[in-house]
Amino acid sequence: MSLFITFEGIEGCGKTTQIGLLTSYLKRIQRPFLLTREPGGTELGERIRQILLSSENARIEPMAELFLYAAARIQHFRQVISPALHGRKVVLCDRFADATLAYQGYGRGLDLAWIEKIHARTVENVMPDLTFLLDVPVEEGLRRALKRMEKDTDKEDRFEKEALDFHQRVREGYLTLARREPQRIVVLDGMKDEETLHHEIVSHLSSKFIG
Repeated sequence: MSLFITFEGIEGCGKTTQIGLLTSYLKRIQRPFLLTREPGGTELGERIRQILLSSENARIEPMAELFLYAAARIQHFRQVISPALHGRKVVLCDRFADATLAYQGYGRGLDLAWIEKIHARTVENVMPDLTFLLDVPVEEGLRRALKRMEKDTDKEDRFEKEALDFHQRVREGYLTLARREPQRIVVLDGMKDEETLHHEIVSHLSSKFIG
């Protein structure tokens, strides 16, 4: 059985750590999976990622930002995600359409209905089977993200440098989406320790999908 799982949350919420722990779990139980990310996942998508996440491009217009994400997602979905799902794999994706609604919709103020129409046209309105939203206070998330950036030289720091109120809007946007789709979006307390969160994720998956 194929399964499309995404991880969402503000900067520094712990997505990358939990995705890594879940991939190790899937390897142990010998479940075929694909690990990917947005923006990215394809050669074109990774090039677009460099544009979108570099603070050198801080003045990208919100509408241009939206269409760059859409372009990367079309390529990613058609070339990577859809074939993996048809191959009956578990697809683990670091961000997907919810991120666009949270960041470009709630964060930037672009029209939510219009963003949803773009999604419907670009990837046939496909949504994840399950989304884990790791929720942390904005101040804590940015503290973690900035600490990580001190050790990382990849320059993916454009969103970390946004104003605090932007990140507050993004977080509230995510929580609004979770309230709208409680059957799909599982909100987890990102302040818990890594192992506790991992066990909660595995427990949820085992009881509903993978066990």
